Amino acid sequence: MRKYLLLLSCAVVSLPVSAQDTSVSPEQQDAIDRIIYDPQREPGVSDDPVSVEPIVGGFGVPVQVVTITVTGTPIEVEDTGQPVTIIQREEIEQVQGPDLTRLLRRAPGVTISRNGGVGGFTGVRVRGAEAEQLLVLVDGVRVNDPSSPAGGFDFGNLLPGTIAQIDLLRGSNSTVWGSDALGGVMAVRSRAETGLDGSVEYGARDTLSVTLAGGVEGDTGFLGLAGGYYSSDGFSAAASGTEPDGFEQFALSGRGRLYLSDTIELFASGRYAEGELEIDGFPFPTFTLSDTAEFQETTQYSASVGIMRDAGPLFVQAAYSFADTQRANFDPAVGPAPGFTSDGHSDRIDVKGEWRPIGPVLVNFGADAEWTSLETNFTPRQNTRIIGGHVQLGIEFGGLSGHLGLRQDDHARFGSATSFGADISYEIATDLRVKASIGEGFKAPSLFQLFSDFGNDDLVPEKSTSFDLGLAWKDRSAPAYASATLYRRDSEDLIQFVSCFGVAGGICTNRPFGTYDNVAQARAQGIELEAGVTLADVLQARVAYAYIDTEDRSAGAATQGNRLARRPRHAFTGSLDWTVGILDRWDTTGLSVGADIRIVSSAFDDAFNATRLDNYLVFDLRAELPVAELADDKHLVLFGRVENLFDEQYQTAAGYGQAGRGVFGGVRFGF
Repeated sequence: MRKYLLLLSCAVVSLPVSAQDTSVSPEQQDAIDRIIYDPQREPGVSDDPVSVEPIVGGFGVPVQVVTITVTGTPIEVEDTGQPVTIIQREEIEQVQGPDLTRLLRRAPGVTISRNGGVGGFTGVRVRGAEAEQLLVLVDGVRVNDPSSPAGGFDFGNLLPGTIAQIDLLRGSNSTVWGSDALGGVMAVRSRAETGLDGSVEYGARDTLSVTLAGGVEGDTGFLGLAGGYYSSDGFSAAASGTEPDGFEQFALSGRGRLYLSDTIELFASGRYAEGELEIDGFPFPTFTLSDTAEFQETTQYSASVGIMRDAGPLFVQAAYSFADTQRANFDPAVGPAPGFTSDGHSDRIDVKGEWRPIGPVLVNFGADAEWTSLETNFTPRQNTRIIGGHVQLGIEFGGLSGHLGLRQDDHARFGSATSFGADISYEIATDLRVKASIGEGFKAPSLFQLFSDFGNDDLVPEKSTSFDLGLAWKDRSAPAYASATLYRRDSEDLIQFVSCFGVAGGICTNRPFGTYDNVAQARAQGIELEAGVTLADVLQARVAYAYIDTEDRSAGAATQGNRLARRPRHAFTGSLDWTVGILDRWDTTGLSVGADIRIVSSAFDDAFNATRLDNYLVFDLRAELPVAELADDKHLVLFGRVENLFDEQYQTAAGYGQAGRGVFGGVRFGF
């Protein structure tokens, strides 16, 4: 039923629209070069009196490679000293498939652990930070789950079919974003394009994936929808098991804008996803991970609405947003009722903007208030509040760009937190820049850590300070690019679960099994290398490598000096794509053949470094062929791939298997 709802939902926005002239005059291009836009819109409104039309469909790919993760308002990647990786829709389609981790691993410094297959709990670690220390935004809405134990985001519930772009800032940036931006910031933008685009794919393990995206635009605004349906029988999440654990998800997102004038617009976005995941548990009497009939139902929904004014030197945006994640775990061996339920909810109001008072000087500013709540079948609803504001001074003069910022937050439980950050980017030769940054991060204790049966309401926030120094030649959107970055991050007051066995007083009062406390310190340092080249539009190669050295620096702890859990020291990703010009009927080339390789060194699964995760190598092959032109620059494309060609058996979390060899094929189309 849900797959038909998807088809109907996207069909209503596939109404024909008149063709637009997408040519750009020099005056228009100059206006575009200075454009400011919010996470909800692409180029269309400028502080220049020249009217600027959306370029080439206008709503899928921005004119410049810009990101909001650095200052909160759009900035070109070359103008920041902080390392940012941007993955756009073209690359998403090139890689193929519904597994988001195959894309994220292309960014240097990213390592991933997952409990089983697609849909299983997926943690993304940036530069050795905990998975829960990554702030995740979808269309500008913070979607970290307040009901999860450490307040993180489960990437198992985010599939790439509805995604247009992924921005990943590596390093602490609480100066702009406040809590959770300790390890990095990821901003995901949903698809919003005119016409109708879609894909259907089928393959190994009875896996079906369907995506559709469409939209209409006019002089007064834009409305677009994107949807995805995924279903797979899967494989056993427990590596020792034989019973397959499947996953099914339906997701729908929408974005809209209404132009009230040349300088003012209303915007809104929304996302809904529901999924059912079969999981393995720890049954009596062995209490070891093995086949069970357990399953989990997850529902996520989020939305935002706001108003923006972009006129002259001042850009201001105000918005309200909310996000909600509901989970229910079932074990048919116990009974039909869920054994555990949770509901995490957040409401947020924020104002942000950019002011250019004179020449090369700019001022970014923002203020926000967020209310979060948690409720489980064991814990009555608990809530907290955090209010913050920041100001960031910047300069863009010739080949020099720099920012200096300060933020103050006030939390209802632990009080105030101050964050500082600065970055600089300087062009020392044509397209070659030296970049440096320092950033502070903090993460407020989660509601579970504060108020659950194991909670401690005296917790203080986790804190970090990170440093970067690197060289960058162009960026990933260029035909050739390269970068090298050295980094270090020191973290303190990290929250860990501590045993209360044999202890009755202090923080263990009424906590016989244990509680949470700020007891840990850690360091992560390393180097990130990235390069790519495209030759004559025929051959493209990309490589990304990270050396990640982590250390538990908790004084006096039994784990002091150990490597942090699930942090491999070496991670390499490479891809090679070759296009054979066998078709010349359209402005496209012909058959494209590509390969991806991922090499990851060994790691430990636990803080005591007692359980080792072996190194692994995964090799994928893929191909695509356009067979018919359906509309201007849109084609009927056949595609296919073989994942894990050599059937590598490996684990990223001890006891949980990963997918073996799988063959998939499908069709992609656009009108």
